[in-house]
Amino acid sequence: MVDLDEDKRSLRVRARKMRLVADQKEGPVAAAAAARHFLAALADVALPAGAIVAGYWPIGTEIDDRPLLARLHERGYVCALPVVAERHAPLIFRRWAPLDAVEPGEHDTLQPPAAAEEVRPDLVLVPLLAFDAAGWRLGQGVGYYDRTLATLRRTKQIIAVGIAYAAQRFDAVPHGPLDQPLDWILSEQALTRAAP
Repeated sequence: MVDLDEDKRSLRVRARKMRLVADQKEGPVAAAAAARHFLAALADVALPAGAIVAGYWPIGTEIDDRPLLARLHERGYVCALPVVAERHAPLIFRRWAPLDAVEPGEHDTLQPPAAAEEVRPDLVLVPLLAFDAAGWRLGQGVGYYDRTLATLRRTKQIIAVGIAYAAQRFDAVPHGPLDQPLDWILSEQALTRAAP
């Protein structure tokens, strides 16, 4: 019998090593390249003008999505960052623009202050440890993004874009009934549609 939790734990160990190596090798160059790929394919993503894009404040070796958020902000998109309002609950998102103030949040991240407007994103940039071509992702194991995507998808059509180094791709990512798939995967090499 397959032990899903053990399979995920094992893959997380490997994926963290792969991401560390990629981050040391690529770093800021990868973040800029990913932004270019996304903007070049913006029409394919079908993101309407003025849509709300939720990114994240990168932690540790996560690829930095802030160059992309800055470029989207320049083009008139509304940007937001996640906030852990309650453990074991979906994330909420607060409006944020480059140069806006941030404050410490859960898990060593930074977030917009409580006074920032709460918004519901149309597109969510999702950090991850591992992904596959079918759009399955492996996160840190806390489940915030799976809960969040499930909640958002019950109320509106959203676009989930996993963002990672190309080296974080694996042949198959173990997943269960609570895991939410990605629609697109963005790396320093390309923006590709998930192929379930």
